[in-house]
Amino acid sequence: MSYSLRQIAPESKFCHDLHLDVFDQIIPVSVISEVLSRCDAWERRERDLNMVAVISVIIAMGLLPSLSIPHVLQKMAQGLRYVWPDPDIRLPGASALSYRREQLGVEPLRQLFQHICQPCATPQTPGAFRFGLRLMAIDGTLENVPDTFVNDLTFGRPSSQHGAGSWPQVRGVYLQECGTHLIVDATFGGYCRSEKHLAFALLCKIRPGMLVLLDRGLSHTRLLQAIRTLGAHVLGRLDSRVVPTYVRQLCDGSYLAYLCAQDTPSKQQSRPLLVRIIEYTIDDPNRVGYQEVHRLVTTLLNPRTIAADLLIQTYDERWEIELSIDEIDTHQRLLQRTLRSQTPDGILQELYGILLGYYAVRVLMVQSAASYDLDCDRLSFTHAITVVTNALSEVQQTCQEQRPALMERLLVDIRTPLLPERRLRCNPRVVKSRCSKFPARRPEHRLVPQLDKSFSDVIVLLLQSHRYRCPLPLQRFPKIALLI
Repeated sequence: MSYSLRQIAPESKFCHDLHLDVFDQIIPVSVISEVLSRCDAWERRERDLNMVAVISVIIAMGLLPSLSIPHVLQKMAQGLRYVWPDPDIRLPGASALSYRREQLGVEPLRQLFQHICQPCATPQTPGAFRFGLRLMAIDGTLENVPDTFVNDLTFGRPSSQHGAGSWPQVRGVYLQECGTHLIVDATFGGYCRSEKHLAFALLCKIRPGMLVLLDRGLSHTRLLQAIRTLGAHVLGRLDSRVVPTYVRQLCDGSYLAYLCAQDTPSKQQSRPLLVRIIEYTIDDPNRVGYQEVHRLVTTLLNPRTIAADLLIQTYDERWEIELSIDEIDTHQRLLQRTLRSQTPDGILQELYGILLGYYAVRVLMVQSAASYDLDCDRLSFTHAITVVTNALSEVQQTCQEQRPALMERLLVDIRTPLLPERRLRCNPRVVKSRCSKFPARRPEHRLVPQLDKSFSDVIVLLLQSHRYRCPLPLQRFPKIALLI
């Protein structure tokens, strides 16, 4: 079947049709308009660029990291310009994009992310449920941002005995649905904000019937109590410095204990939380953590309904959020580069745009896998993001009646070819880096002076060598010739 070109009325305005048509079912224009109205974020005067188009550009920035922002707009509008009645239509420039982004602010992107990004796995989704509970995971990451004064002042940067870090960094904490790799909630803060405190902002998406997997740095009593109060259960790794109060041994080798919050004043001790602790070790010398004692803490207390070995195997699913963070950093936005924006509001806009784009691509992968009862792990994210970005102009050019058939073809392309079954793998937690021979950058180095002379005007030719103050003696030349 051949596809027909989209027909556009001559009186249409370009910015009204400029959005990401490939994500129409996932991020509808009607939802974007509703969020803009709720935040009172519409433009006062519509020119060549309205706020719906600006939000679409911010999302596209996360899908096209190698392009400058004006080129992102050009790529996004490529298909629409091809079918537009006026072939000489001009796109807004970089200054217009910057002005509209400053007008937009962060709140519309935050509310759009909260509204759009929801768990979508069903009990039939492979790896999404265990023990009748939806598997969720919380973890954090750090993102480098451009080295500007306002970013440094807002977010801060790491430091060590060698001096301050190279870039300011923003800390993000994500809530993920493990079976589908969907990031359904996120919060951001400065480098000095701890993951423990930021994780409390994710509790609004915690629902009864969830099993939340936590890293060792997040498994503290207050967060466990809050999650349990919301009707969800917890499975996390316990820090070696935490000393629980032993209660009694259970039949499968685990034991019950009480955890008390360590960060409360002595006069305001919180109520202890009854938990189940599982201790295990690894007897394979080829694996990380060989012969180390690992402790898991969970609020699933009954060993007769859920055995300890099943919980140990379930905790391994927490690595799915590590894979999602790697997909976002390494394959979607290319970690070698910092984020683009020069201001804190622009940084947060960009981060929410990246997560919205990641969510939309992942939803298409889930739909593609579900139609053939496949596990999402068999689909390649890098392949999917390439297929989706290549289809941006095709979907814009195709008439509305034939778009469902085009999207079906897109889903087939996403799952072709399939990845092989996951192999057994183990990676040590190490870094590969070396110290530079150049001095560290200091605050005074950021004040670059304004040059008023060209390079040819500042050249001074030395008439005498600074290393050899007098010419070589003539009697040495015959000796050198003799040696030759």
